Amino acid sequence: MKLNNIHPAEGAVTVKKRVGRGIGSGNGKTAGKGHKGQNARSGGGVRPGFEGGQLPLFRRLPKRGFSNAKFKTVYAVINLRDLDKFENDTVVTPELLHEMGLVKNQLDGIKVLGTGKLTKKLVVKAAKFSEKAKKKIEDLGGKAEVI
Repeated sequence: MKLNNIHPAEGAVTVKKRVGRGIGSGNGKTAGKGHKGQNARSGGGVRPGFEGGQLPLFRRLPKRGFSNAKFKTVYAVINLRDLDKFENDTVVTPELLHEMGLVKNQLDGIKVLGTGKLTKKLVVKAAKFSEKAKKKIEDLGGKAEVI
């Protein structure tokens, strides 16, 4: 098999219908839309789920369940490899992270994750820490403080 022998499957590629293009197109006069009616008009047609005025299925079915998504806590995450930029004994706060451009938006707080290697002793203040991140920070003599 060579690249110049590869072709799409039969019927996979079709030519776009170009209506109203003169003799031979076979789509003159009504352009394949039939006579009058909503679908023959420009911009015509109905929205998805429309059933001709009958109460649509999505309105006939009962509402079920409860979604707590509106009240969900969303954390801005940062990894340990990003914290390795700081000097030894630095107190890393959310404000400092925002200043340095490591976190754009603090959302509901900052969560520190344990991805990457940390080589410096730091005092990190954040809303949450993963178990791995907390262990790595404290193994180097640093502190993981929940604010």
